[in-house]
Amino acid sequence: MLNRAVFLVGLLVAASSFVSPPVALTMGLIFGLLFAHPYPKETSRFSRWLLQASVVGLGFGMNLHEVLRAGRSGFVYTFMGIAFAMLVGMGLGTLLNVRRTPAFLISTGTAICGGSAIAAVGPIVHASDEEMAVSLGTVFVLNSVALLTFPAIGAAVHLSQTQFGLWAALAIHDTSSVVGAAAKYGATALAVGTTVKLARALWIVPVALATAMARHAKARIRWPWFIGLFALAAVCNTYLPGGGPVYGVLSKMAHIGLTVTLYLIGTGISLATLKQVGYRPLMQGVLLWLVVSVTSLLLIQHGWIRL
Repeated sequence: MLNRAVFLVGLLVAASSFVSPPVALTMGLIFGLLFAHPYPKETSRFSRWLLQASVVGLGFGMNLHEVLRAGRSGFVYTFMGIAFAMLVGMGLGTLLNVRRTPAFLISTGTAICGGSAIAAVGPIVHASDEEMAVSLGTVFVLNSVALLTFPAIGAAVHLSQTQFGLWAALAIHDTSSVVGAAAKYGATALAVGTTVKLARALWIVPVALATAMARHAKARIRWPWFIGLFALAAVCNTYLPGGGPVYGVLSKMAHIGLTVTLYLIGTGISLATLKQVGYRPLMQGVLLWLVVSVTSLLLIQHGWIRL
């Protein structure tokens, strides 16, 4: 009863709009490390749906012209970044003697969009439950670290909001953590980070198809429907200004939904998850993430990557 009560109290606090996304994630992590989760499967399913719905809601606070501008530039950068991350990731996996399947899953999750990419390609490469858990655990742990540290690093190196949004979109795994970190940095960072991140997420489909062709498997790929609805919401906000009051409410609800999502994600990280990850895949994930983060940050600072 105690773990259920603490979980529900934390959920209510996260949904109250009085705490920021990083605080909500920290609350979830503390719960996950100290208590047994009372609703693990239900929370996992609901958090995925809530994240996608929240991303759609964020579109009601964005201008379509800005979305398209960031998306065009971000498409090129994400293609180059994905190719770089996949090559480096598989190389590190070989050097660290990580089994090929989890090495590929971790590389794909880092290169594209974290847990969503791993969930898409895992069945295609016939990953076992253990390999999926190890790969997802590695990505989720690093997502938590990025969400808590990136805003402070961005401020320390004096990144503009546009630069930070671009960096977060290129260097953080999951959409939820990108949006959470960017929202803490500012409204412009949120717009850029969300748009470029969604452009990066589109690569789930071609990468999954290429993996299926290489493995001679029949790919059943789930199209990320929320990306199209996000663009539609931006269209409404840009060309149908009469709905402004409603759009404001939907955008605010999306921010609250994102905060709740991060709390729920945090509650899914337990000591058992950390132990299950093991040190070799975790080392691969950490080193790959550091290479991608530092490289993209330096390129952004020197103007090689810009919008």
